[in-house]
This record gives sequence, structure tokens and C-alpha cells, in this order.
Amino acid sequence: MSSDKASPSPSVQAGSPVQTIFKLTCGYWISQSLYTATKLGVADLIAKDGPQTAEQLAAACGAHAPSLYRLLRALASVGVFVEDRADDGARRFDLNPAAECLLDRPGSQRAMVLMMGEEHYQVYGKLMYSVQTGKPAFDHLFGEPVFQYLSKHAESATLFDAAMTGIHGAETAAMIDAYDFSGLGTVVDIGGGNGTVIRTVLEKYPAMQGVLYDMPHVVERAAPALAASGVGGRCRTVGGNFFESVPPGGDAYLMRHIIHDWTDEQCRTILANCARAMKPEAKLLVIDAVIKPGNEPQFSKFLDITMLTIPGGKERTAEEFQNLFASAGFELAQIVPTKSEVSIVEGRLRG
Repeated sequence: MSSDKASPSPSVQAGSPVQTIFKLTCGYWISQSLYTATKLGVADLIAKDGPQTAEQLAAACGAHAPSLYRLLRALASVGVFVEDRADDGARRFDLNPAAECLLDRPGSQRAMVLMMGEEHYQVYGKLMYSVQTGKPAFDHLFGEPVFQYLSKHAESATLFDAAMTGIHGAETAAMIDAYDFSGLGTVVDIGGGNGTVIRTVLEKYPAMQGVLYDMPHVVERAAPALAASGVGGRCRTVGGNFFESVPPGGDAYLMRHIIHDWTDEQCRTILANCARAMKPEAKLLVIDAVIKPGNEPQFSKFLDITMLTIPGGKERTAEEFQNLFASAGFELAQIVPTKSEVSIVEGRLRG
């Protein structure tokens, strides 16, 4: 017996393998839509003047109104922004908690969305190059390593700093809650970027001294904010290159999301420089994800692909950390998990 209504194909039913692959393949549709709305400043316009139509928003941000409507309608369908139809027939868009993350304000994810939508998006288009060669696609695409590129492009560097704060902000609190820094007189933050980590550690431990160490142009960007903070008198900035040396005399050498940027060979150079600068009782504190075995979802498994394509580094397993430490004269003392994606991988100099 036939029916006028065709039954849905099992291959495209909700939750089917085909639908799963389709959603994963089309993921960039959403990420680039988020990028475009964020670049246009739509969330900030709504926050300033309240719910608005696509025509009002387009006039304010320089967009084509019908196309902007289609963009925001699509984002609202995945939980970013809300579309309401008023009694007068006007279709206005408003913020919801997800859209508020796109606002240009401290603690938002705006910088992360913009960074991911620009150079990062272009690099992922060259993922095949990295998989076939083992080399960073960023270098292949832009003609130089990422950190060299950032030193020459101030706007991208500022965006990178803000994105790192937005992405890793929750990790800082989780790290401090999980690890006891008491008893450490001086903490040296190697590759500390904008100084957020060392500033937060010093705020919790008022007797502690800090050193922010990074490339000269990086600490130059960080110095004013650090000096103006409540811990500025207890933290000095030092410019240099951790492939050449690190400041001596610290009681702990902290590196958050530094080791994962580099190959094992490069990491051995960094760690060897730390070993030469460290007192025998000093601690090495590597703050990175530790990849777990098995097939369970883990953010760091895809962050590892970013490390492959952009700086050329990698995320590591516990065994890989142990072997890396041993090759540079350290022993792995403990791995302290946190409530975030990262763990504190503690090393001690071998006796």
C-alpha cells in the first residue's frame, strides 16, 4: 500500500551518521557567520540602542540589510541572538546570553571569534599541507612563523593578546585553586604575554615577587597595565628570548601554554635554559593540557591540530611529558588536574 507522503530516509534522520558528518562538515558555516556578525559589531549596536531591525543595524554598521537579516536569522537558529516579530510586523533582533559573549568588553569572547575568523581560518584551509609535511601551514601561508608575524603586525598582536585572555581566563582561576603556590618567594612567568597569569598569582600571594619574561616587544605591550595594577611594585618585566636564556634565581618557573607551541627539540632547549637558571630546589610548572588515552571527546585533541598548523608544536600525553622532562634533565614530580582543560605538570631537577 503506497502513501502520498514519502518517509524520511534513514540516512538523514536526526542523529544518523550521515547527519553527524553533515553537521561536522558544515561547522565553518556557523563559525564564519559568528565572525561576520562580530566584525560588524552587531552585538554592541544592540547593547547600545536596544533591539533593532536588520535595516537599522545595517544602516549603523554598513551592511546590506536583507543579507544581514539572513545572517542574523541563521545565527538565532543556533542560539546566538533572538529574533522577535512585533505587533507592527517589524522583525527585531535582541541579545541573549550567547550574543553577549560577542560584546566588546573585558571577559568577552569577541577577540577569540575575530582571531579564529581571520588568520586561523585561513590556516585551517591549508591543513592538508601540515598533515602531508608535518610543517606549520601558517609559515607556508604567511611566509614566516606566527610569533615573528605578530611582532610585525600590531593589530593582530593586540587581538591575539585579548583572545588569549578570553580563551584562557577561566584557566587562571582554576590553576590557582588547584595548586598551592605558598612558600614560593619568586615566580618567573616564562613567555607570560600580557601578564595576566603572574598578576593573578601575585594578587593571591601578597608576599610573593614576580618576573614577567617574554620577547621585548611583548613585555613592552604588557608593562603599562602591569605597572598600573596593584602588584606592579612586586613584579618586574624582563625582555629576552627563552631559546637563549631565562632570568635566574626564581623559586618556580611557570610556563602556561608555552611548551605546547614548540617541537620536542625546541622544548628541550627551553627547558635546558630553565635548568641552568634554576636553584636545585626550584620547581618547573608547565600549564598545558594533558591528552588522555581513548576516544573520549577532549578539546585538547583538536587544539593539537591548531598547534600543528600554526606554531608547529603539539599537545602531549603524560608519557610524552615524562619523556620530554627526562631528556632535559628533569623528573616529572606530579600532574595536578584543574577544573579547566589544563593541568599543572610539575617538574624537578634530577639530583
